[in-house]
Amino acid sequence: MGAARNEALETWMKEHGHSANSLAEAANRAVERLTGRTGSYDGSSVRAWKAGRVRWPNEFTRKALEAVTGMSATELGFVPRGRAQSIPAPQQEDDMKRRTLIGGIAVAATAAVPGTAPRRIGMGDVDRLQQRFTEIIASDIRWGGQPDIERRATALADEALDLQNAGSAAPRVRSSLYASAAAFRSSAMWAAIDGCRYDAAKVHMREAQALAEMSGDQAIKFRVWSHAGSMYRHMGLSADALAANDVARSLHITRRDPLFSCLGHARHAATLGLTGDTSAVHRALGAAQDALERADPDAIRPMWMGAVRDGAELETLALSAHLRLGNFEQAEAHAHRSLALLRPQMQRDRAINTARLAHAQLGQGEADAAASTAKKVPAVVATQHARVARILQEFGAALRATVSGNAIVQDWIEHTATWRTAT
Repeated sequence: MGAARNEALETWMKEHGHSANSLAEAANRAVERLTGRTGSYDGSSVRAWKAGRVRWPNEFTRKALEAVTGMSATELGFVPRGRAQSIPAPQQEDDMKRRTLIGGIAVAATAAVPGTAPRRIGMGDVDRLQQRFTEIIASDIRWGGQPDIERRATALADEALDLQNAGSAAPRVRSSLYASAAAFRSSAMWAAIDGCRYDAAKVHMREAQALAEMSGDQAIKFRVWSHAGSMYRHMGLSADALAANDVARSLHITRRDPLFSCLGHARHAATLGLTGDTSAVHRALGAAQDALERADPDAIRPMWMGAVRDGAELETLALSAHLRLGNFEQAEAHAHRSLALLRPQMQRDRAINTARLAHAQLGQGEADAAASTAKKVPAVVATQHARVARILQEFGAALRATVSGNAIVQDWIEHTATWRTAT
């Protein structure tokens, strides 16, 4: 009986538009990232995998294909040695073993040729990763919470770690690569938080924390722990959120740069809103405002600190804190200020704060104004962003409870019905 075709690999290639030659090229690039040496695959290599002539490629090949596809070797239809599939004839099995052995030796030889210098990893490599990260941050600022952002950030973190093993590098470059990988994982974590995918967020958090420690970078340590505090706050776990916030606020970067201190205090205030401690919220927001006024607006900081520098993030978190406390008039004031300060591209934050403004108005008995405000949230964001959708669902329930049977309620129901046809 002949070897069974690898239908899983064939299916993946068709779905992703890969020919045998293009997949071979992608695998060669993956080997280069892993070893510093270009791989030696060609179209015939891929055809052998598809035909089932190579059922379990060597380790280098498996890692390369996993890097290209994001799937494990077994998910791609390869069968570990010792597992039953179709059983080749003895001569075919011998030939297969010989080809696999030779292929493994060839790849290993390209990874370490005697007398050749190892690849040198430099800050240019880090800069290229950071440029791609800038694109991910831009997507997050605009939309946020999307699984695609999470996947892209995770893949970029893996590339940064692959570079660690691709050649020699100075300590500063090593540290920068770990910091970059931590930043990318932190963005994946935030996308998962924003999309209410908390189990995934916890996985990213643990990876980001470990990478941040290896980097020694205070800014990224702050970001990871601050995101952890936000995650627990959104999950309603105030004790865990406060503890994570305390770690972020204790880092010496908050003493060196008041803007980090501002963000730490502001996020602490939002969490304190869960506890109902009005005095503590006011103290934390006061400390955040003092820190913002002391911060140098022109200092060089990470891109993700932009909304903190212009004050929009402080107003957003103050809105969240006062809304939790039931201080609806103060919440409305912060909502208006946040919407005035938010940059035009921050559509996700604008939608969230508009929905929160509607809650604040409804809390003051202004049902008509609240419904009009809630209608300003674009349908595409209202239906495709998990946090926005949840806030508006809660608003609809509160509206029905406040003015049951009212024409305003019927109008809101009809408005939300249009979302199904608009997206």
